[in-house]
Amino acid sequence: MFVQPRTPSSTTLPPSVLEVPDVTQTLRRAVDNLARLQAPSGSWPADYGGPMFLLPMWVALAWAAKRLPDAARTERLLTYFRSVQRADGSIGLHAESTSGSMFTTALSYVSMRLLGVDPGDAGLTRMRGWIHDHGTPLGAASWGKFTLCLLGLAEWDGLHPLPPELWLLPRDAPLHPSKLWCHARQVYLPMAWLYGSRATVPLTPLLAALREELYAGRYATIDWKRERDTVSKADDYRPATAALAAANQAQRVIEKLPKVLFRQRALDECLHHIRYEDAVTSDLDIGPVNAVLNMFVHHFRGEAGRADFERGWPKFDQAYLWDGHDGLKMQGYNSSELWDLAFTVQALEATRATNAVPDSLLAPVLEKAHAFLRDNQILDDVPEPERHYRHRSKGGWPFSTRAHGWPITDCTAEGLRCALLLEGRFTPAIPTSLLRDAVSLMLSWQNDDGGWATYEKKRAGGWLESLNPSQVFGDIMVDYSYVECTSACVQALLAAKARFPGRFDLEARIARGLDFIRSQQRPDGSFEGSWAVCFTYGTWFAVKALRAAGASDDDPAVRRAAAFLLGKQRPDGSWSEAGDTCRERRWVEGEHGQVAQTSWALSALVHAGCTDEAAMARAARFLAGRQERDGSWAREPLVGVFNRTCLINYDNYRHLFPLWALAEWRARSA
Repeated sequence: MFVQPRTPSSTTLPPSVLEVPDVTQTLRRAVDNLARLQAPSGSWPADYGGPMFLLPMWVALAWAAKRLPDAARTERLLTYFRSVQRADGSIGLHAESTSGSMFTTALSYVSMRLLGVDPGDAGLTRMRGWIHDHGTPLGAASWGKFTLCLLGLAEWDGLHPLPPELWLLPRDAPLHPSKLWCHARQVYLPMAWLYGSRATVPLTPLLAALREELYAGRYATIDWKRERDTVSKADDYRPATAALAAANQAQRVIEKLPKVLFRQRALDECLHHIRYEDAVTSDLDIGPVNAVLNMFVHHFRGEAGRADFERGWPKFDQAYLWDGHDGLKMQGYNSSELWDLAFTVQALEATRATNAVPDSLLAPVLEKAHAFLRDNQILDDVPEPERHYRHRSKGGWPFSTRAHGWPITDCTAEGLRCALLLEGRFTPAIPTSLLRDAVSLMLSWQNDDGGWATYEKKRAGGWLESLNPSQVFGDIMVDYSYVECTSACVQALLAAKARFPGRFDLEARIARGLDFIRSQQRPDGSFEGSWAVCFTYGTWFAVKALRAAGASDDDPAVRRAAAFLLGKQRPDGSWSEAGDTCRERRWVEGEHGQVAQTSWALSALVHAGCTDEAAMARAARFLAGRQERDGSWAREPLVGVFNRTCLINYDNYRHLFPLWALAEWRARSA
């Protein structure tokens, strides 16, 4: 799945490794590579796959709607499933999991059978053996059981209730869905409609055979209600709490109320919000899970939902399905284009500052990037935001494209920083009023703790996490403040302060953001990252914000952060954290040095004013030595992550971050 770089056979390195490398040609080749990869739109579309629960959910929808792909694309789908299957027969939560998951293994087995694979296939035989050895899908995480229910491969009585009536509660009720992190809110919204409707496809001979295969011939004798709390050890990352058990009991009481009183009204309310989400996101929806579930809703609505279904179905091909080096997969978003572009622009600008690459090469690339940045800022607020539990949007930037419609704090911050970096150099310009709107939006997002979350302000206390029903994900219930988001916003506000002197009262806001960042430093000097693996990433963000705000080289937080990073450097000059670092929330050393993590660490040391020139030179030599002849860097283990447990691929990171770090190091050492 990735090319393992060579590592020294000895911890004793030759003297040449300690020499300061000349990275001029490395920088030029890297810029040439990025110019070659840039799309006509100005962005850098790339693989954003990795989570293994996404594609099976789409295959289930395609099969239910009789929209399975043609033979050639089916083979590419099967290629992907086979490429990620583990030696023990299982499939993990993500493509590089170090252990199997019942959730994803069961759904992948079903998908391959729906795509026409015979049960006697060697891969399916091993997969089925693992499923039986680990307790059958009765122990699948809740989202897995839910998807099986839609296909008639599990019974609704085997789930804890998801009553749509929760959407009829007063908004200030503690358990009103509006309190949830928006991704959780938008996933459990169609789940509530589908559960409340008991939506299930008709039983077919293939589904009947799958019942027997999955449950080892026991399907007809299963007491589903008794299995509600059954969770495979492989899926039990967040075990049920007493609070969740009490909430489930309360929902069972709700479920016993006469349905004629509230059920249809609740279903109608859910459908209203589902259709609203489709409308304000150009039918992309906030992510692929609720995109699939919303489409299941429209499918089960029959003729009434046909127009919604037909309008939304093409968006999967256009936005979510990606044919990569390892097969046809489902991306974790409709793209990461704006996010990747913002980092790439900053990397190119850092290179420009070194004078190692002529402007004649950089300017055309930056001009196209500026056009994408300009054309994907969100220009308007969504209609009736209060009615639909939405925050303001105008002036923000999304993770992907304007069509998606959801602005994000750090994407807005990085977008604004790039807009200010490029301001006045390319036309048409981004209107000044929209730049001010971006600043105003960021200020509206700041939490009471001084930090910034992702899409919205934090809407509920951390206690709500005790009701997390997912079992396989951490921290999905509340939109918490994060080091990365806070750092990005602090740096953007510092840039805005220089651009709009006296226009905004920013000093106190920036100070509170910095206080939050400092409060997150661990005793060992590190900062935990939540959106990439992990401590190199979080520490890089933290150091950059502190230094941008004026912290000195001798600032204790900066010095401790640098000492932490230096203590984790490998003999070959690299850094490497394994993906399990995020699950375990402690440093887990990777097998091989990685260019993205080495880039973050080197950049952090440069910004920290590190005086260990030899350590930084070793890092620079590692990065330069891993570059391919075409200016790219080889594929490596996944470094993106979400919700503690699921790794995801930011394929552009291997191309842009080495360039950025080497440019910063070159500028320092010149």
